[in-house]
Amino acid sequence: MSLVELIAQADARGLAASGLACSDRCVSLLVEDDELLRPLWAHLVDDSDWSESLLKACAALGPADPGEDEAAGLAREMLASAPAERTGEALRAWADACSLASLRVHRLLDPADPAEPSEGAATAEDDEAVRGEDGADEAPPLVAAELGRQVVVLQLLAEHGPQGLRRALDVSGEGRRVLRAVVSRRARGRG
Repeated sequence: MSLVELIAQADARGLAASGLACSDRCVSLLVEDDELLRPLWAHLVDDSDWSESLLKACAALGPADPGEDEAAGLAREMLASAPAERTGEALRAWADACSLASLRVHRLLDPADPAEPSEGAATAEDDEAVRGEDGADEAPPLVAAELGRQVVVLQLLAEHGPQGLRRALDVSGEGRRVLRAVVSRRARGRG
């Protein structure tokens, strides 16, 4: 089943976990605090209101830096656009937007597919296409791995409900470590 189909079929908790997992992986571009979004995950476990914790997490990111690159801006927007009230349609729109933004972040950082503004550079349409059936076949490695993580999170929640949240958090943590390693290698290569 494609990622688009999984998002379309997910329940509210699955959609919230999907968007949160994408945000959790990418927010590491802005802060090194692995615990920043942990309270939001806890709200998914007990199905409680997350609006106050969401405001605190967004505030912890601080204001946008005018020199922020596209990847960091996308990561900031993912968290900032999270719906305070976790209603089905708001969560579906957020999870879908986070999915695309996260794939874009990974494409921008993928050393095998640097998305520099040039002829043949990947576009948002490429990020959308990769979410379809067999999309990973055409994706660069970092994007394909992120696509796989997004699928796994949605499958875990669909198959295990709230019990799948622990494993979804583990998948997100793994992706966060991968993204940090890529950023670190990229910085060393430029330095």
